Amino acid sequence: MKYTREIFLTYLVFINLLNFCLFSSDKKRARNRQWRIPESTLLLVSLFGGTLGGLIGMNVFKHKTKKIKFIIGLPVILIINFLIIKYLLAI
Repeated sequence: MKYTREIFLTYLVFINLLNFCLFSSDKKRARNRQWRIPESTLLLVSLFGGTLGGLIGMNVFKHKTKKIKFIIGLPVILIINFLIIKYLLAI
């Protein structure tokens, strides 16, 4: 059980770093008028546990801060993620 928690926490760190990097990369691509990372990808990575990294990325890079689906969506997903994580760690 101990190793399961460690693996799960490692996964959460990884997925949040990934989402933070995706927000950074998408912002750089937007500035350079290059191919962009789809919003659905950013939201999906958030849904799979990377919400905190996405929220931090939004604020650090000032990216997607005017899009309603990110302004409202990420905090809602964060609450859902928190509840799921709380449940999984209680098992």
